[in-house]
Amino acid sequence: MVSQTIPYIRKIITRNKRSQNIFSIIGLLAMLVGIATLLALIFDLFSDGWPRLSWQFVTSFPSRKAEQAGILSAWVGTMLVMLVTALAAIPIGIASGIYLEEYARKNWISALIEINVTNLAGVPSIIYGLLALGVFVYGLNLGQSVITAGLTLALLILPVVIVTTREALRAIPNSIREAAYATGASKWQMIWDHVLPYSTGTILTGIIVALARAIGETAPLVTIGALTFIAFLPDSPITGQFPFVSFAWLLAPFTVLPIQMFDWVSRPQAEFQVNAAAAGIVLIAITLAMNAVAIYIRYRLRQKIKW
Repeated sequence: MVSQTIPYIRKIITRNKRSQNIFSIIGLLAMLVGIATLLALIFDLFSDGWPRLSWQFVTSFPSRKAEQAGILSAWVGTMLVMLVTALAAIPIGIASGIYLEEYARKNWISALIEINVTNLAGVPSIIYGLLALGVFVYGLNLGQSVITAGLTLALLILPVVIVTTREALRAIPNSIREAAYATGASKWQMIWDHVLPYSTGTILTGIIVALARAIGETAPLVTIGALTFIAFLPDSPITGQFPFVSFAWLLAPFTVLPIQMFDWVSRPQAEFQVNAAAAGIVLIAITLAMNAVAIYIRYRLRQKIKW
């Protein structure tokens, strides 16, 4: 009986290994196709836009003449909008995730909230633009301003931050919570001193993905009335008079790099297409720099983790 079973088991193991190898090859090919496509797009973007990149291009305002047009107002607007987005979405998203995971009672209400938050992560971005148009532009009379754009993108990425925070907290073993309680820690002390430090790396990963999505969004900003041509900069956040800080820039009109690129690619002149490619390179550089800072912070925090 045993002599008949062993060959059968070996046959099953061989078949499973063959299936595993086939799946690995298919997965590798799919990954290579995606990477090759991405590299081809990046190469095409750099080949078109790299000759146009210069200090004059980065420090000049848009113009009707392609050779004189620049992206100064666009990249400054992008940085200011992303600053508002990060300041609004990250604290609220993390706090909401902590409450839903650690404090909220597990009943049908919290289950309903969880389902809705998860579904909101898949809502098309233009819907958030329509919501912001009614609430921020007309309801709160904020107009087509930097703060309106930042809050709109904050709403867009808020579900992602909440879901990521909850999953990060859920992955922490309950033994850490129980050990904190055993030493006399309160619930908040347990969360702040033990759970959050161990989950910060995963939370930052979700924030990186969310901000990378927000920085390239165009539809919600077009919906709230983002301008395509701005030949001035918002007021400086820092002033020479007391209290040395100004918030007037929050209500200033704005444009961002994706909007500027959309305006240029819609024009028939080939020179503007080159400008759009150069602006795309700058947008990729800003995204990579922003992600690099977050990845470095995540790396430093993970270095301190000792299970």
